[in-house]
Amino acid sequence: MTIAGSDSGAGAGIQADLKTFAALGVYGTSVLTAITAQNTLGVTGVQEVSTELIAAQIDAVVTDIGADAVKTGMLSSVAIIETVAQAVRRHHLDVLVVDPVMVAKGGDRLLREDAVDTLRSRLLPLATVVTPNSPEAEVLAGRRVASLAEAREAARAIAALGPRWVVVKGGHFGEEAVDTLFDGRDFLELTAKRVSTRNTHGTGCTFASAIAAGLAKGLPVPEAVRQAKEYVTEAIRHSFSVGHGHGPLNHFYRVWPQE
Repeated sequence: MTIAGSDSGAGAGIQADLKTFAALGVYGTSVLTAITAQNTLGVTGVQEVSTELIAAQIDAVVTDIGADAVKTGMLSSVAIIETVAQAVRRHHLDVLVVDPVMVAKGGDRLLREDAVDTLRSRLLPLATVVTPNSPEAEVLAGRRVASLAEAREAARAIAALGPRWVVVKGGHFGEEAVDTLFDGRDFLELTAKRVSTRNTHGTGCTFASAIAAGLAKGLPVPEAVRQAKEYVTEAIRHSFSVGHGHGPLNHFYRVWPQE
């Protein structure tokens, strides 16, 4: 189940999440937290869904279909984060991947500044895995992240907030894309060659959803993260140009190859 915002351009948000679930062989359900007017160039409008309807969506899915794993994306306000955290506890949704979405690819804020502390204190302690990129890790950890050493220190600081595993993504620094996985004691670095393309819209959503798909299948966290990284790398490598800005990944590259 994905709990996230909608992207009208279909490159990120619940659209990317559902594509990822389908591509990786799990059945996806969705809970909308916001509707965005968005394309490859940026976000032009946001309308939050009421907390009552967010809670009702979660209840409807869980009480009938269930959820072997849950992934959260855009949770833009204190009230929405509180609502989701309460539902996670109420329904004992113990396999939770938190993508701490803060800013869209084009630079538009998707998380209010006053909601960051609530994200730290209310949702991260419930997370199985949290997947910040380096700018998000800087906010959560309160420190600079521009190297592997700094990513490790940020992972330690974020792990202290309560999640069982932290993945600090390395897409914003270094010659290779090196993600730092930390379980509170040991580090594992996952490396992939960078792909030269501007079509990276929805990368974070896709990565977190791919991890959730692996966990829903019963994979241990390191293997779920490893497979998610491989999937995202290939989806970027086979991406295609849509629109005039940051195009989407090719979530279905295995059946719809693009060169």
